[in-house]
Amino acid sequence: MPAFAGSPVMLQYHEIKRAHPGCLLFFRMGDFYELFFEDAVAAAPALDIALTKRGRHNGADIPMCGVPVHTAEAYLARLIRAGFKVAICDQVEDPAEARRRGNKGPVKRAVVRVVTAGTLTEDGLLDARRHNYLAGIAEAGSEMGLAWLDLSTGSFALTPTSETALGGDLARLMPGEIVLPERLLARPALFELFGEWKSALTPLANPRFDSETARRRLENFYGVKALDGFGQFGRAEIAAAGALVDYVALTQQAWAQQGGAAYLMPPQR
Repeated sequence: MPAFAGSPVMLQYHEIKRAHPGCLLFFRMGDFYELFFEDAVAAAPALDIALTKRGRHNGADIPMCGVPVHTAEAYLARLIRAGFKVAICDQVEDPAEARRRGNKGPVKRAVVRVVTAGTLTEDGLLDARRHNYLAGIAEAGSEMGLAWLDLSTGSFALTPTSETALGGDLARLMPGEIVLPERLLARPALFELFGEWKSALTPLANPRFDSETARRRLENFYGVKALDGFGQFGRAEIAAAGALVDYVALTQQAWAQQGGAAYLMPPQR
């Protein structure tokens, strides 16, 4: 996205947007979440709302659309079903406090959550007839592991798997989102399978699936010295489970700050 020499609010918007590539940005302005530029162009038809404009950039109108904050959940549901990820950027400062600062920039805003298909918790966004699993796939040496969790219930499980068994495992779980290392996308034996699950895949950098880092992350998350009390897990299973906890902490900031371990059961087979 090009630099924007415009109002302080739009400069703030661009800074936050650059930090969340691949997401639509719901940018809180008063009683509305506004979307701008390519986000607005993509979201307006998906939501069946009007595409309008706000100001100009490089001689062209800035596309804009918006949804009321009090009905945002319904619009979020439509966007998630359409395959989008949405970063929720809220005002994290009282407007009165901003006014007391004088001309020192706009109201402070920050992304408080990234809503994805596998991290839904609101009843209005969930299908009551089924679990909404976030799954993770990882490798360690010759092992392959699969982990899955449901943030709405706190369930967390893992199992060893393989290239031949993975398709059946995913069909059984029907996860809403699958986190996996980028290198697996280049695995010829998995081309067809990943093609079937393309809309659910969230590739992440390979180092996020390091098994030793994952072990330490899980031990710190649950406040234990070792994972043995939860069960005997292979390195690949631990790598997948640790990557899931990492991903949830990255996308659900409030959940992490409030102590996510209180809401997520220890992993089990």
